Amino acid sequence: MPIRSFSEKTLTGEVLRRVRRAPDPRLRQVMASFVRHLHGFVREVRPSQEEWMRGIRFLTETGQWCDDRRQEFILLSDTLGASMLVDFINYGGGGTATESTVLGPFYVEGAPELPMGASIVKPGTPGAPCEVSGTIRDARGRFVAGALIDVWQAQGDGLYDVQKPDGANARACFRTGADGRYRFRCVKPVSYPVPHDGPVGRMLHATGRHPMRPGHLHFRIAAPGCETLVTHLFVKGDRYLDSDAVFGVKRSLIVEFRRNRAGGYAARYDFVLKLAKRRTPRQKR
Repeated sequence: MPIRSFSEKTLTGEVLRRVRRAPDPRLRQVMASFVRHLHGFVREVRPSQEEWMRGIRFLTETGQWCDDRRQEFILLSDTLGASMLVDFINYGGGGTATESTVLGPFYVEGAPELPMGASIVKPGTPGAPCEVSGTIRDARGRFVAGALIDVWQAQGDGLYDVQKPDGANARACFRTGADGRYRFRCVKPVSYPVPHDGPVGRMLHATGRHPMRPGHLHFRIAAPGCETLVTHLFVKGDRYLDSDAVFGVKRSLIVEFRRNRAGGYAARYDFVLKLAKRRTPRQKR
């Protein structure tokens, strides 16, 4: 059997021909698109061998910076806008439903469930005291009972608990009652830099970008009969709202944190959840 030779023009076609052997149709579709775009990128940029190896080393180092406390690849996805693009495609517009945004690299499963109204921060946590409250309804306007609200935030020094040696802090879960209301205490969110001491930080610096995020609270809300919502509440007036390093700000999620009589802050936001999509019999299999 003769050995075929390939050229710059014919190589992509041969790779695609081999990818078409994949038995899984979705994998076949994804890999074919990936190959076409990857080869198209190489043809457009025409990298030198040295530049190609620098790119490989960058991706290798990005993986090496990942551990159980830090996810550098999620950070890379966030700062390149890919995470928000995936979010737009999957969650999209919700009509009256609360808009979504990125999960971020600091979500930790298994946060403690606390009684409604409790504080998510330990005594002595840096930051101005704050209370956040509101309601959770579904798209039909009904209060949602039994919604699990997972909330987490950076502390007043701009660091998350996983960036410190002091253990879990500034994160907790709450469950709504029949009235669909929620309330908890925290510290007022502050703007802070995403981790920029690794490969993603060097990428930001090399492209003339800052690493800052506007002050925000993270929410993940799951409830029976509703789609899970991942979103933020952003502090109105923050200087980085228009240049968020991860492109996550949406106007509807900007909230005023008002001074209260006790000298702290208070914010209110009423969440609206999308109704869960009904699955067809084929989708249920």
